[in-house]
Amino acid sequence: MHATIDHVDPFDLPEWLGTADVVWRSDEGLATGHLVAGRLTAVGETDLVCDLLAVDDAYPEPVVDADTRTAVHQAWRHGQVVVGEVGGRMVLAVPGTRFDPDLVLDALGRLARSVGAHVGSYAALLRLGG
Repeated sequence: MHATIDHVDPFDLPEWLGTADVVWRSDEGLATGHLVAGRLTAVGETDLVCDLLAVDDAYPEPVVDADTRTAVHQAWRHGQVVVGEVGGRMVLAVPGTRFDPDLVLDALGRLARSVGAHVGSYAALLRLGG
């Protein structure tokens, strides 16, 4: 089944994403595949669910439809990240099939820029394993 990504305007996200020191914390290891559950946190703020979705995985079936995949690649090429919602959870949709630390940091940096934050105010806490 294809995931349907409902686009979210970064300006509709909580203000603290652009003003606070933000940490993305993975709920599971990066080895879990094309979808890594996580959340954005900041001191004194309620956590915001934010999963990472790699849209190019196609086995046993494509993660997203071809139009969505194209839109994600186009945004990435222009230095942006697609911010959306899948099943009530916010996602950052990126090109690729799996995540490594570099891709996580790149996606978070693009999110930071989209909400007007300095990339240095974002950090990632990754879990080892699957």
